[in-house]
Amino acid sequence: MRTVDLAKSSRRDLNAALHEVQHNTNETYWRVENPAGQHALAVGLDAPVTVEIAGHVGYYCAGMNQQATVVIEGNAGVGVAENMMSGKVHVKGDASQSAGATAHGGLLVIEGNAAARCGISMKGIDIVVKGSIGPMSAFMAQSGTLVVLGDAGDALGDSIYETRIFVRGKVASLGADCIEKEMRDEHVLALREILRAAGAPDSVKAEEFRRYGSARQLYNFHVDNASAY
Repeated sequence: MRTVDLAKSSRRDLNAALHEVQHNTNETYWRVENPAGQHALAVGLDAPVTVEIAGHVGYYCAGMNQQATVVIEGNAGVGVAENMMSGKVHVKGDASQSAGATAHGGLLVIEGNAAARCGISMKGIDIVVKGSIGPMSAFMAQSGTLVVLGDAGDALGDSIYETRIFVRGKVASLGADCIEKEMRDEHVLALREILRAAGAPDSVKAEEFRRYGSARQLYNFHVDNASAY
């Protein structure tokens, strides 16, 4: 294990060293101490490494991640795992706005709550929030899966495309073109697999969730729907 103390080293030095791992793959386990809410930690990784960050992080932690596993032992600021392509990001606390924004793949797990616009414009990522999410989550979400063990705020799935949303708790309101859909056997099976990968408790059953998705009425502009855009 390689340990980097950000009280002694700079964020730039940390990220540069992590980027070199793809050329030096024997250093596959890293621990970052004293992050002190710094922004843009562990961004742009592209190697099968594990990075544990011992504390809270600021904006855009683990952004553009590929292959790596990033564990945040605290809360995360705006845009955690933004534009992630693959790998896993695990937030052990709460996440601020736009968690997993525009992400194309991989798994984002948030043990606590996520603020507004969780999964905005997501494009293939699986996001599991074990708490609740704020308003406008999955806004313009294109593909992937958003799973919420708690409640969802207003305008869930506004202008959604083909992302699947599963919510165990209450939904304050649905956004434009988002509707509740039938929970069929194939959805239960797929959800079980995602819950297993996210380490959800055995007491959480896939059958307890409701499914939401696109009504497919706003794919193409039609003047009769102008007020909904």
